[in-house]
Amino acid sequence: MIDPFSWLAGWIQEHWLIPVLYHFGWMEWEDTSFLWAMFAIYGVLQVGLNLSVCMPLERFWPLQKWPTREAVGTDILYTLIARIGLFPLVTFFLFYQAQTWLSGVLTDRGYIPPTLETTFPMLIDHPVITFFLYAFLLDFADYWRHRFSHIFGWWYGLHAIHHAQEKMTFWSDDRNHLLDDTITYLWAVIIGLLIGVPPLQFPLLMLMLRFVEGLSHANTRVGFGWLGERLLVSPQFHRVHHGHKAAGRRSCNFGAVFPWWDMLFRTADFSHDVVETGDPRADRAMIDGGWWAQQRAGLRLSARLAFRRWGHTTTPAKPSVSTASPNT
Repeated sequence: MIDPFSWLAGWIQEHWLIPVLYHFGWMEWEDTSFLWAMFAIYGVLQVGLNLSVCMPLERFWPLQKWPTREAVGTDILYTLIARIGLFPLVTFFLFYQAQTWLSGVLTDRGYIPPTLETTFPMLIDHPVITFFLYAFLLDFADYWRHRFSHIFGWWYGLHAIHHAQEKMTFWSDDRNHLLDDTITYLWAVIIGLLIGVPPLQFPLLMLMLRFVEGLSHANTRVGFGWLGERLLVSPQFHRVHHGHKAAGRRSCNFGAVFPWWDMLFRTADFSHDVVETGDPRADRAMIDGGWWAQQRAGLRLSARLAFRRWGHTTTPAKPSVSTASPNT
């Protein structure tokens, strides 16, 4: 029986990718272009999974209702670029080539890069456990990447695009500046190389983690319960991170998938009283502007914050309690 995903990836490679590679003289990428097509298909599947899970939650159990959803349209564009275009391109080509190069260099010098399986041989026969251990380690690293983006002014100037959205939905997860996304991808690639994630597992790990991140941004009243949201980041837990007074350095709930790191480092806030989201200091272009206007606004804010003191504390503060009705 023919695998439909492999067939579709082969069709995309034959009719779209190879002609482009031939035109630009990049035929050395012909063999790996099939795998890129596969990961792009996985990106489409991930968007579809987010739609199938999050859209009913937002439609039937919304936390907020708005008369218009125009601002959400730009977030959809961000998602399509990040998960179908930029994500598979960067996470596969960069990671695959970097790991291949690094492994070759180290092997030539008699050093075999460590992996979880070689470090802990008992994991060799437990690929599922190993997969989730890699997920935990990548999420731990991402906690610190996210926290740093709120500490350094120039970085938050880029990250502020993500926090500026006042109509947060599951589409908002990929609402990021290109430079901020680049840092995020490079961070994940470097950590993945250091801990020895197998090249073909890395994109699948990222796809799984990003699905949970998308769910955590959903505009829904549905939660995971007291225990559930201490095991996995819930929409209510992450919404506190997007609250008005949790923007910038005075933030909390940095975890993307697991709340354990916030609990461990005392940055967790499990209150459920935040309704309104956004950064009150954000330029209106970051909120109402199109994709390109938001990118320019992020660069301007990053430049301003790079050369001035923009905060006096890195201690997470309790977010404000909104008095607005959840359905306004």
